[in-house]
Amino acid sequence: MHTVVVGTSGTTAQDVIAVARGNARVELSADAVAALAAAREIVDALAAKPEPVYGVSTGFGALASRHISPELRAQLQRNIVRSHAAGMGPRVEREVVRALMFLRLKTVASGHTGVRPEVAQTMADLLNAGITPVVHEYGSLGCSGDLAPLSHCALALMGEGDAEGPDGTVRPAGELLAAHGITPVELREKEGLALLNGTDGMLGMLIMALADLRTLYTSADITAALSLEALLGTDKVLAPELHAIRPHPGQGASADNMLRVLAGSGLTGHHQDDAPRVQDAYSVRCAPQVNGAGRDTLAYAATVADRELAAAVDNPVVLPDGRVESNGNFHGAPVAYVLDFLAIAAADLGSITERRTDRLLDKNRSHGLPPFLADDAGVDSGLMIAQYTQAALVSEMKRLAVPASADSIPSSAMQEDHVSMGWSAARKLRTAVGNLARIVAVELYAATRAVELRAQRGLTPAPATRAVIEALRAAGVEGPGPDRFLSPDLAAADAFVRAGGLVSAVEPVTGSLA
Repeated sequence: MHTVVVGTSGTTAQDVIAVARGNARVELSADAVAALAAAREIVDALAAKPEPVYGVSTGFGALASRHISPELRAQLQRNIVRSHAAGMGPRVEREVVRALMFLRLKTVASGHTGVRPEVAQTMADLLNAGITPVVHEYGSLGCSGDLAPLSHCALALMGEGDAEGPDGTVRPAGELLAAHGITPVELREKEGLALLNGTDGMLGMLIMALADLRTLYTSADITAALSLEALLGTDKVLAPELHAIRPHPGQGASADNMLRVLAGSGLTGHHQDDAPRVQDAYSVRCAPQVNGAGRDTLAYAATVADRELAAAVDNPVVLPDGRVESNGNFHGAPVAYVLDFLAIAAADLGSITERRTDRLLDKNRSHGLPPFLADDAGVDSGLMIAQYTQAALVSEMKRLAVPASADSIPSSAMQEDHVSMGWSAARKLRTAVGNLARIVAVELYAATRAVELRAQRGLTPAPATRAVIEALRAAGVEGPGPDRFLSPDLAAADAFVRAGGLVSAVEPVTGSLA
């Protein structure tokens, strides 16, 4: 099994995905253990002094003015975890919780939190045992960290609350820890606070969304090319010299992807109209510009994610010179903004994708294709309602594109008077990513059917297009014919897209796509 070693200098997106989705084992490096021990010595020394230090010998948030006596400090750390584990609503997905736990361990291992090595090791032990705390949908404002979600994870470290075992059964966390020989932690000064104060949930969801969107953007380039081909459009608009004079990197990459998919097509540039087209519609002609802008958005979001992966996000933090200083590094604004930005780009990609599907189905705009790509229009409805479903998904995408980060609801008696809502931005982006995959799947379903109908009339699709059709049919998605129960076909197309089937089908023909 793949092992991810956690050191003092952050981690990578690949490691996050390996742990969250691939169940990779986690180990602490020797440097991390040494840094944890050194920082803990500083916290212990401060705890022994009479002067109050926030998070070490005081209350939290709006209650920070109270100095806590030594005999109550262990109780203070337990209490913050218990009281902050106040999430509500549906359970959050296992991969999100594993990403959150791993990213919190990443910050702890930096040596800037003051957590003891044994607490960090227990965090790794839970991940390695496949124990996943039950975390709920609602409870984070994205400031002072993802408080409630992280608190539910910290609660499991204490042997309290509920968790899911490796067999998928939810049981009391204490039972699961005992079954795997893991001793619950007894929190000491600062440790409860250090386990809660981070952007780990929203960052984990950002990293996984970026991975999924990269696949979807390449898939959308392919389906756009298939639609262009099915509509007998021209591939001249994809010429590299045209995109070089507007040098956005994503635009050039999308155009190149589409051009390679269409290489060798016998459909492009044909016209079955009495009045040949001078230009294709925007949804066809401007696909590289829209898809490419989204690609550039992904690149910017990935830069923010990489910075956050290298960060130690906590408050207060332990500095190498021995100071323990309060700060605002837990604020989720940098992550929240790009989560919202990605939702906007995804909504626009879904919108242009749906417009091409609608054009394929409209006999007045499809340049010779049958109405709704039906076998016997009137008797058969064809893909009419598949486009309805796609339109409903696009409509929701537009609602999901409304920025969460533009909102703020003050909390903690106005101590936390400006919050990021980054967790909410991440949650809606996850929904948007799932919807986008379905939208691309519907275009794929329509475009392949349209191309096959063209082929029945003697026109030869591109070799890459034929490879897509062959792979899609092998995946259980049927081709043209009389009306049938469509939902299973659409579900199979969706699974094909999500699994990267489009990219895998064409790259043996086109070479590696961007």
